[in-house]
Amino acid sequence: QVQLVESGGGLVQAGGSLRLSCVASGRTDSSYSMGWFRQAPGKEREFVAAISWFGGRTTYADSVKIRFAISKDNVKNTIYLQMHSLKPEDTAVYYCAVAWTVAGVTKTSPNDYDYWGQGTQVTVSS
Repeated sequence: QVQLVESGGGLVQAGGSLRLSCVASGRTDSSYSMGWFRQAPGKEREFVAAISWFGGRTTYADSVKIRFAISKDNVKNTIYLQMHSLKPEDTAVYYCAVAWTVAGVTKTSPNDYDYWGQGTQVTVSS
């Protein structure tokens, strides 16, 4: 079992920045992909970014590439999502998730993820 707790969401004006954090506890080892997803009202959950715990390989959705950066702290069992140049369309609940996978591989489908956090709300005002 893995427990995930997100934090760092909030209200920000368009063009602003936020940093989300996700702390993992329980069974943690190197063979997984950790990802960020988001879900806006009335829309499906969509992939934002992922990082492989072993090797730090990263993958991004086209809509956030350049503006967002995912990173990890192995000692703290934490991943981060640094978001810059936020837009109103980035408004959503952001979820952290873990997928067991081959070391060094990142996953982009929510169906591949095994554990999820409770989510943190990000609201970008225009």
